[in-house]
Amino acid sequence: MKRILLIDGSSMIFRAFYAIRDLTTKDGIPTNGVYGFLSMYYKMIDEYDPDYILVAFDRSGPTFREKDYKDYKANRQQTPSELSAQFGILKDVLDSMGVSHIDIDEYEADDIIGTLSTEFNKLGIESVIVTGDRDYLQLVDGDTKVVLTKRGITQTEVYTPDIIKEEFGLEPKQLIDVKGFMGDQSDNIPGVPGVGEKTALKLIKEYGSMESVYENLDNISGKVLKKNLEDYHEIALMSKKLGEIYVNVPLDLEIDNYKFKDPDYPALKEKFERLEFRTFASRVPIDDDTEEFITEYVVLNDDSIKDLVEEVKKSKSFTFKLFYDEESYIKSNVSAIGIKAAGNPAIYVSRIANEDNDSAKGVQLNLTEEIVEEDDVSSINYTDLIDGRLSEIFTENSYTKLSFDIKSDIFFFLKHGISLENYRDVMISDYLVDPSQTSYSIEKQALKYLNKSIISYEELTGKGKNKKKLSELPDDKLFQFISEYVTITERVYPVLDEIIEEREMHELYYEIELPLIKVLADMERTGFKVDIDELRNMGKELEKKISALELKIYELAGMEFNIASPKQLGEVLFDKLGLPVIKKTKTGYSTDAEVLDKLYDKHEIIESILEYRSVSKLMSTYIDGLIPLIGSDGRIHSTFRQNITATGRISSTEPNLQNIPIKTEEGRKIRKAFVASKGYKLVDADYSQIELRVLAHLSGDKVMIDAFKNDEDIHTKTASEVFHVGMDEVTPLMRSRAKAVNFGIVYGISDYGLSRDLDIPRSESKEYIDKYLATYPDIKKYMADIIVSGKELGYVETILNRRRYIPELKSKNFNIRGFGERIALNTPIQGSAADIIKIAMVRVYDVLKKDGLKSRLILQVHDELIIEAAEDELDTIKQMVVKIMEDAHKLSVDLKTDINIGDSWYDSK
Repeated sequence: MKRILLIDGSSMIFRAFYAIRDLTTKDGIPTNGVYGFLSMYYKMIDEYDPDYILVAFDRSGPTFREKDYKDYKANRQQTPSELSAQFGILKDVLDSMGVSHIDIDEYEADDIIGTLSTEFNKLGIESVIVTGDRDYLQLVDGDTKVVLTKRGITQTEVYTPDIIKEEFGLEPKQLIDVKGFMGDQSDNIPGVPGVGEKTALKLIKEYGSMESVYENLDNISGKVLKKNLEDYHEIALMSKKLGEIYVNVPLDLEIDNYKFKDPDYPALKEKFERLEFRTFASRVPIDDDTEEFITEYVVLNDDSIKDLVEEVKKSKSFTFKLFYDEESYIKSNVSAIGIKAAGNPAIYVSRIANEDNDSAKGVQLNLTEEIVEEDDVSSINYTDLIDGRLSEIFTENSYTKLSFDIKSDIFFFLKHGISLENYRDVMISDYLVDPSQTSYSIEKQALKYLNKSIISYEELTGKGKNKKKLSELPDDKLFQFISEYVTITERVYPVLDEIIEEREMHELYYEIELPLIKVLADMERTGFKVDIDELRNMGKELEKKISALELKIYELAGMEFNIASPKQLGEVLFDKLGLPVIKKTKTGYSTDAEVLDKLYDKHEIIESILEYRSVSKLMSTYIDGLIPLIGSDGRIHSTFRQNITATGRISSTEPNLQNIPIKTEEGRKIRKAFVASKGYKLVDADYSQIELRVLAHLSGDKVMIDAFKNDEDIHTKTASEVFHVGMDEVTPLMRSRAKAVNFGIVYGISDYGLSRDLDIPRSESKEYIDKYLATYPDIKKYMADIIVSGKELGYVETILNRRRYIPELKSKNFNIRGFGERIALNTPIQGSAADIIKIAMVRVYDVLKKDGLKSRLILQVHDELIIEAAEDELDTIKQMVVKIMEDAHKLSVDLKTDINIGDSWYDSK
């Protein structure tokens, strides 16, 4: 028997949106609804293997039911914009998947599905209906089953006629009568007062139908029930009609039109990667008919090294890559190397001899033999480095050195006292050309730019328990991988470089992004000194506080339980203490932050639970989490990434030093453990409101420009203008509201988002935004103009031509366009601020090195630079850093820098 899968897209994406919290792309685009839908979709495809498929959606606007009852669904809240936009995204994905989807004026998704299920059952086609809406149970029959999602998105229960009979004691069609009596609060169907599910089921079990109940009204026991049934007879009949799924929607009933269409695999892969759905992207097959990519390689030995050096001297350019056994190059030794002279077909590869690799093939390159201690460059003997025979090509500044992700290579050379110069990085090139990619790899570049298919690092080494180190691989596989890697790097470079030139990003690439690589590598090598005793003492204090909070919570609860267990906590709050249930999950009661916030005034225990969670997180993340990461040198060495965010911001990982708490005093204390070395101080230089200054510059808004030129507090100024009061009459609450709107505008915040941030009604947040735009008319004009420009050109740019393509702006779907507009507004502002701080970083680093100063740049946190400054250089550093940061780029308003000095990060911030 053939089968059609009928999915209520509106129901599923709604449930997913609220079941999966805070899932967004790196650009802040919410994807939780789409992700949850697709998770269920693939589960259903795998389980039911349908021959046909349709996804039905509700259409915005009135339905035919409102003609009978104007208040139908009248109490439903407006769909949040963060969810509305995902409908368009999902439909766009379904189009690429070859999956039919329908929405029709005046009809709801259940009417569409009910019609198709009824008609196709007549053709002997089984229907499987997937939904979160129990109303569909009325459609169940021998050829139709309903898969109902319960407590989330992927946990399901299948309903057949027998199961409905067992659970309700009724036939599926009789559930329409039950709903007619009891009504439905979510759809604003009134029903009969005083009749709940239990009473409605009893009536229908006894009399069979609503009509039969009224025929036997005299036999109904209970005066109140009988009177309500009599008084609300017409309402009951109308409620039944409203709750009945209409199965005669005018639809295309040609079954072949609901077959799976041929998917657009390249487009689907690109969309999944843009949405950062890596698991779904892995399901998309790629039709690769490219020719086999053939390279040749030579193992390094005495003779081949001489030949290689001579070839490099002739071409003055070479491509290379150092390979590590571990994913983190900061903690791993080099295990292999590949080098290719420009224009030469041979690749010179070798394993590297080290303590863990006694069976290295080829020449024994002692790359890890001599590690240079910090600031001890004078002890380097370059002839001992890289076995003495390759050193001259790496130390010769006139030779161009090309690599993929060269920061890991530069990091290694810096550890050995070599400052690599005149280098290029095709990963960073690719990032500038297409900053929206979720990841960057040499195999993706090969396919994208050269139409070549090569083995990936993951395919080479395996995954999970079967994962192998490079040093464990057989020679032929390793050497082939290395030769392909280096050859692709060389071939991709001119392709990307041409695009960079065409887009006028030469300055951005060669003068900012490339020099920044070395800055970041040196910051990784230097690290940030941590006082482990301070961390341990903080840990002891936090442990005491956690213990005290536990006792207080136990006392308020009247029992001991595992506070960290959502299940046990839910039982205490809702079963024992009787607090109102806000929402449930597949495992029971929800006790997430949103729920606890709504319960804050309901019981004293909530405040203690929230504080317990906050302190516990500090303990686990910043005490227990940081201590193991402190190296033997007493410093934490984070990894900095410049190709993660599409706006150009730098990221920090392992650990994320940009995420050390600052909003609460208890969290800020963690910064006390980050200290300067003996004889040094920490200099914290922070741009003052750089993104708002960039906005003033880009928009040319005279009101905002004047405020900055007059050194007025921009948030107080905004509050004064928005609330029509004098600057001296602005209250702290007014300023706080204005600040939220100021920064919200920068990030393209919606009235829904602002209402959540400020915990105010959407109408009030919309009023704030409208007043803001009226206060700054040129900002309003700029926002409109940048969207028009972005739509015409297909992209927006920063002040230094960092480009970001936004295909969403040309989408026919209103909600997708809305997200594109937010990106168009945010990218030039945040991206320009990122460009400026990068310029400052490069110039500060260059001066420190050029002048031979002992001070060193150790951290960047968005708009903030931290320098570990030698005490005898302190005055020089302060003046130099302020001047460089404020002169980094000329805007129509001055850049301002706040500078603080201290022995710890806490003291200097």
